[in-house]
Amino acid sequence: MQTSCELCPRRCGADRRERAGLCRVDGRVRVARAAPHYGEEPCISGERGSGAVFFSGCSLGCVYCQNYRLSRGEEGECVSVERLAEIFAELEGQGVHNLNLVTGSQFAPDILAALRLARPKIPVVWNSSGYETPETVALLAESVDVWMPDMKYALTLPARRYSRAPDYPAVAKAAIAAMFRAAGPCRFDEDGMLRSGVLIRHLALPGQTANTRKVIDWVSDSFAPGDVLFSLMAQYTPCGEAGRFPELGRRLTEEEWAACLAHLEGSSIENGFVQELSAAGEEQIPAFDGTGVRRERAEP
Repeated sequence: MQTSCELCPRRCGADRRERAGLCRVDGRVRVARAAPHYGEEPCISGERGSGAVFFSGCSLGCVYCQNYRLSRGEEGECVSVERLAEIFAELEGQGVHNLNLVTGSQFAPDILAALRLARPKIPVVWNSSGYETPETVALLAESVDVWMPDMKYALTLPARRYSRAPDYPAVAKAAIAAMFRAAGPCRFDEDGMLRSGVLIRHLALPGQTANTRKVIDWVSDSFAPGDVLFSLMAQYTPCGEAGRFPELGRRLTEEEWAACLAHLEGSSIENGFVQELSAAGEEQIPAFDGTGVRRERAEP
């Protein structure tokens, strides 16, 4: 449990034995859902699903977060390290392709301890906002096979306005570079499932085509073709506090999405995924109802 927490780039120094940090959760691991998930990229979800474990809280706190109540720490149940290891094993027993640990940086030491207990034989996916410290990446490197970070912003202004993190571009670039050093180029199994490597995601925001172009440029300039996967997403739906920002109160236009696609097409990025504009909608949001978190009671 963190007594002076510096797990995320905000380094708030909270004694999380006593109170929540800026991630909005204290030091007790909280999980809101653990179940096969089919909404990830094809090389992650496959046919049997990705074993997604959704953790409560978030160090970034984007105003438009589609998992708003979860990221604000309002959903989830406290579990011990031992129970978390059991959850991992139970998901693996369901035949999922991988363990997909979603937004878990605020619990990284306990997650690492649970992984050591569970010793999964399937790939471990670290699914994060990209807002990570080099120390946390190094801590997890021994146990994570696939890094799936967002690259939300390459421009400071939207990072400050929508996530209160003007340092996001520099922090995420350094974190993703560290993830690539840890994992190396992407490797796939015989079924096309990602076994190790980095899959960078970017959600295009309304009115922020310039930011999307800069993200694409950074990925193109930083990695050799084929070394990483890039996923350009169109699923933005106004959620959370987006209503406080008039420019975020709508979905992408066809013109905006066409401009994003054209820039990607003109880049050196070769491997990855592109969503359809019709992917937007709240039906993409899973139910954070404790599925898979509680122990099943045996019948008498």
